Amino acid sequence: MPLSVRLDKKIEELLDETAEVLKTTKTEVIKRSLSEYCPRVLVRKRKRPYELIADLLGKEGSGKGDLSLKAEEILRKRLRRGL
Repeated sequence: MPLSVRLDKKIEELLDETAEVLKTTKTEVIKRSLSEYCPRVLVRKRKRPYELIADLLGKEGSGKGDLSLKAEEILRKRLRRGL
């Protein structure tokens, strides 16, 4: 399927240099690039917000086991003193 793409000078030079280093065509570089980039984007965009931060949750603890029970009280205190 023919496709026409307009590239700025910087991207065109990057494409030319990459094709030269890999000893392949610019078309092949574009195909490889798209086949690697697009699936990564789709995987990220299909994740739910929780999945995007799941690796960060539960890693560190506050040392206070009653935070969920006292959340409103803690928030009110912080708001009174300006966070």
